[in-house]
Amino acid sequence: MSTYNFDIKSFSTISQNFTSRQVNTFVDACNYIRQLPYKRNSNKNDLSSVFADQYGTCSTKHALLRQLAVENKADNVKLILGVFKMSKQNTPQIGATLDKYGLTYILEAHNYLSVDNEIIDCTKTGFGVDNFVADLIAEVEIESNQITDFKVSYHKEILQKWLSENPQIKLSFNELWTIREQCIEDLAKWTENASH
Repeated sequence: MSTYNFDIKSFSTISQNFTSRQVNTFVDACNYIRQLPYKRNSNKNDLSSVFADQYGTCSTKHALLRQLAVENKADNVKLILGVFKMSKQNTPQIGATLDKYGLTYILEAHNYLSVDNEIIDCTKTGFGVDNFVADLIAEVEIESNQITDFKVSYHKEILQKWLSENPQIKLSFNELWTIREQCIEDLAKWTENASH
């Protein structure tokens, strides 16, 4: 974890949500967010839903932390959208689904933070930078409001390009997207079981 830190001093919504929970620094906020279960939020457009739901995904968790940084004028905390080769090596929980469709990996869009060029991942406990950094194929800096439509269209664009460059993969785009959704489902189920 980065040695970079700041005190939460803003009276804006996200900052207040943290301080009301006795979370008073950026590093503490990262640790708080990391230990929340991995699960899709009821409303991705409202980042406060992470607090209400008490869970989140890589998108909502990191967008929330980026917003916290914005509220506290910590401009060097960037929100990154990366695409990596998600395989059973770096994400064992999806192995059965990949095997079923004869895929060695699937391209997955993943959000994380970059602080002074150091990658910080708060997706969940037991998952970190080492799980994906070696398999990254693309990165773009985004803002918190781009985790919905922009992220999906960017991800679909890269997947379509990958399919056209790999004719040996005998799947339609829609089939590939369904497999990807199943992989995310596998991850959420595994996290749920692990937390019981």
